[in-house]
Amino acid sequence: MKRKKKARTVIVVAVTMILLLISLFPFYYMVVQSVLPWDRIDKEVLPTGFTMRSYQYLMGTGGAGNSLMWVRALINSLIVSLPTAVISVVCGLLIGYAVTKLARFNGKKFIMDSLLFQMFFPAIILLVPKFMISKAMANSYFGMILPLSVSTWAIFMYINYFRTLPDAVFEAAKIDGAGPLVIIRRIAFPTTKSISTIVFLSIFMGRWSELMWDMLISPKIEMQTLNVLISTQFKPMGNYPGPMYAASVILTLPIILLFLCFSKYFKEGISFMLK
Repeated sequence: MKRKKKARTVIVVAVTMILLLISLFPFYYMVVQSVLPWDRIDKEVLPTGFTMRSYQYLMGTGGAGNSLMWVRALINSLIVSLPTAVISVVCGLLIGYAVTKLARFNGKKFIMDSLLFQMFFPAIILLVPKFMISKAMANSYFGMILPLSVSTWAIFMYINYFRTLPDAVFEAAKIDGAGPLVIIRRIAFPTTKSISTIVFLSIFMGRWSELMWDMLISPKIEMQTLNVLISTQFKPMGNYPGPMYAASVILTLPIILLFLCFSKYFKEGISFMLK
């Protein structure tokens, strides 16, 4: 029996490692191709030489690259992604607290069902109506941020979390004279670190990789994000895909850094979601 268990364990570990390597291979390939000489790109998996020419191209120091274009796109991505994630957290927290701990009415179940109902539809269905409503803000940061700032999923997460907290804590704060904003700032928000982290990271990642909305609402090259610029510049640089790999690596770095910084809270949030 012990031998069978050990054999099963070995098989499970081996299969898990194989699946892990398969899932990580595209990232490895992307990084390797970004540092290969241009004449070896997509021809080698194990690099025989290294060069920073692709990154230098993006910075305008290794060829005909336009550094301003790529740096501006990176800044645009940060400008629209960070506020979108922060506003989503704030709105989700306020609405979640108001629905579960502040408001007293018979329509709570209807609100929950409505939020759940909206989550079944793909976001692309609302792309055109959302654009028609927001077209007055086209080619502006407001148009890129505000329409995506209220996340149904974030609200749903906070509502479910606050429902698990006892009302006695909040009632005691009210008896002591604390107002709603004080309770949210000193009690509600500190207890939601794990949920707020996973909501922030998820919204940030979704907004950072957004393509369709940015191409629709802000077609001007001055307003393009890094993700859009990679898509639009792929054909002109088709003979030299190295800069595309380099730009893709740069695109993934903020996500990796955020995850490493907040991995503890991210894991706690995932544990709550699985309960």
